[in-house]
Parts: sequence; C-alpha cells; structure tokens
Amino acid sequence: MNASLEFSRRQFLGQMTTGLTGVALSRLFSAESKTQPHFTPKAKQVLQIFCPGAASHVDLWDHKPMLEKYDGTPLPGAAEVTFQGKNGNLMKSPWSFRAAGQSGKRISSMLTHMARHVDDIAFIHSMSSRTNTHGPGCINMNSCFTREGFPSAGSWVSYALGSLNENLPTYIAIQDLRGEPPNGKANWSNGFLPAQYQAVAMAAQQPLRNLARPAAISSDEEKATRDFLQFINSQHAAAHPGNSELQARMAAYEMAAKMQLTAPEVSDLSGEPQHVHDLYGTGDPNKLKAAYAKNCLLARRFLEQGVRYVSLYCASRASAVDGLLNWDAHKTLKADYERHCPIFDQPTAALLTDLKQRGMLNDVLVVWCTEFGRMPTHQQGTSGRDHNPDAFTTWMMGAGIKGGISHGETDEFGRRAAVDVATVYDFYATVLHLLGLDHEKLTYYHNGAKRRLTDVHGHVLTPLLA
Repeated sequence: MNASLEFSRRQFLGQMTTGLTGVALSRLFSAESKTQPHFTPKAKQVLQIFCPGAASHVDLWDHKPMLEKYDGTPLPGAAEVTFQGKNGNLMKSPWSFRAAGQSGKRISSMLTHMARHVDDIAFIHSMSSRTNTHGPGCINMNSCFTREGFPSAGSWVSYALGSLNENLPTYIAIQDLRGEPPNGKANWSNGFLPAQYQAVAMAAQQPLRNLARPAAISSDEEKATRDFLQFINSQHAAAHPGNSELQARMAAYEMAAKMQLTAPEVSDLSGEPQHVHDLYGTGDPNKLKAAYAKNCLLARRFLEQGVRYVSLYCASRASAVDGLLNWDAHKTLKADYERHCPIFDQPTAALLTDLKQRGMLNDVLVVWCTEFGRMPTHQQGTSGRDHNPDAFTTWMMGAGIKGGISHGETDEFGRRAAVDVATVYDFYATVLHLLGLDHEKLTYYHNGAKRRLTDVHGHVLTPLLA
C-alpha cells in the first residue's frame, strides 16, 4: 500500500474533529486573543433591548404638543405616499404624555414603570434610517448595513474584546416567546467575522440546545467517559509532544464540561427570591408578559456572570395581522400598543432597577433600539401609522452615559429629524467609544478592504457622555 495513504484511526478522528475543535478552542481562548481597548473604557458590557416592528416615537418617547393641537388636520406640505400607501391627517397619540423625574421628561402615560428611569436615560430623538422595510431596518440597526452578510455590533464587540467568563458564551441573543425578529438570525450574525463571534440564541423558555446529558447516560458514566478520554489523550499527548491539535481538543472537552455545569445554573431562575420575581412580573397571568419578564431576569443573570453582549428582544417578526406580534401598528395603533406596552413596561423597568441596585450600571451600557419610526399621520382608512425612516428615537443608559438629557429633535410634528440628525453609524460609534474602542480603528480585512462596523461614516455623540 502507498505509504501516503496509510491512515491510523486516531489520525482520521483527529483530522475529522479539527474544524470543530477550532471553533471550540477559539471560544475557549478568546480572552487571550482579544484586542486591548484603544483607550480606557467607561463600559465593559452591553445590554441591547430591541423592540422590532418600528415602535412609534411619537406615541412613546417624543412628545409633540403641535401634534395634539393640529390633530385631524392635514400635515403641512404635499400629501405623502409612504410604505403602505396614502396617509390621512395628523393623528395625536391616543395617550397623554406625563412629566417624569427631576428632569421633567415627558413620556407616554402607558409607560408608568419606565417613567421612573428618565433621569438616568439619554434619549436620542433625531435618529434616521436608510430603509423603511422591517427586515433590512432591523439588520441596519444591528449591523449598520441593510444587507445580510455583515457582522452585528455584538459580534464586533466580541471580536474586539473577547470574553469575561470562559464558561459562558461571549454574545447571547435572547429571543421573544413570539419568535425571531424580522430577518431572524441575521440580526446577531457574525457576517464575515469568524464563526465563534456570532451570538448563541436562547431564551428562558428555550435554554441552550444540546447541552443536557442524554437521559440514558448517568452522570457517573459521563464523568467516567471523560476521565478515560482524558487518560488516553494524555498518554498519546505525552508520546507526541508536538501534536498541538490534540492538546487543543483536550482543552475544548474541558470547556464543554464547564458549560454543562455553568449554563444550566445561570439559566435556572428558580433560585431567585420571590420579591425579584414580583419585581419583574414573571408570574403575571399575561403569558407574553411573564415570558418577557423571565427573559429580562435571564439577561441580568447573564450580565452578572460576565457575558460581554446581551441582545434582548421584546416582540418578533410580522404576522398576517399587522401589529399582532410586534410594534408594527399599521391599522389599530391603540389596541396594538395597549397590548405591547404592558408586556414591555414593567419587566424592562425592573431590569433597569435591578441593574442599578446591584451597581452593575457602573460597567453595563444599556441601549434601547427599534428599526425606524412611524408617521405622525394616520394611514388612510385606518387608525394606525405607516413607517417613517426619517425620524425615530433610541436611548442609552448606564456606564458612561449622562442621564436626564434629550439629544436632537424632530420637527414640530415628529415627521423628520431636524436638529442634530443622528444615524446608526453615530449610535454605534458612541457604543464602541464607551467600550474603549475607536470605531475608525476597529477593522477586519475582508475581500480586499479593511471593514468597519460603522463602514466609512459615524461620529461619537459626545453630548451623551458623562
């Protein structure tokens, strides 16, 4: 037989598992390979709260007295045709706006729990988007690009800074009970970055997959198997000291064993005191609210254990009925938001309260996002609002943020961003800055170009910085 074709069983198995080992090992040693921050960071971790469906700025965060005054009259200027067609007259919010906090910031009366946090929040009222379609809009808000195939912000942060806890994923996406957001997993994709930088998707109702020991195998049997594997691998490694792949595979097995112990423990909410469950509303009779509350509590537990970037979703992709499963209120704004706001309000506010009480906001930057805004008019023939890419609100809170401020303004009706217009590039330039990263220096070579999260745009929103 040709000597070049001779292949031992161990060699075959070793080469077969090289790819898998590379993925596991890259996660295991991500802390060693991480980039050091470009300057002293204000934040170490990020919590992104995303409300897909284009949550309406003029009904939640951006009070417009002129919209109330001129309710029922035409929007000044030419009649507009937007995403779903013609628009009717101006339509005031179905809910009043109430002053909250020492800053007197006015937000929707539907958000009674969130009102307690306005003095810690920096609102960005002048955001604009490059698209008026949900899928590309969500991708844009997560990656700064409207096309799939580009890394999400969480992937960039994972690539740049690595892990704070080698027993858990660096980046986790917590999905809503109602399903994935528009464009699904592309929202937390690694794009062209190595695969280990994509998020691990999970939720309180769906723990990490393929982690549990098969029922037919006892814990003693599993431990004995690992010990035996460790023994024979150690023997082989001693006989072949130059075989670094085997050493790497052994380390990967050890990491997987740690994950089996750590991840289920962090995901188990039963050990939390009853007053914490009551704070979040995990036992609420509204099953959607209770599920989101559990996800909020899960997010806190993962941040507490050092997960670098957590994306938390409140709502899902569109359904056959507009506004049923997410914030896309085309036809029945009042009914839709009276369904969505109670799901969002208490659990989100409880998460912020919990983070603050535990001192975690010294290290955690919290950002709230949606893909674009909504029109100040009603859609013709409906009591809902159409898409508005020209104006929407996002906000930041926590590490390095100056609370109790509002940056930028929309026009008097909320139709367009008018003062200090901001983009998603500016948004993430600011996030990276707070993490100690220069958005112009954080690059990855791909297809002949040094790629950036912020493409060739963006500037830091310095008024937001503490």
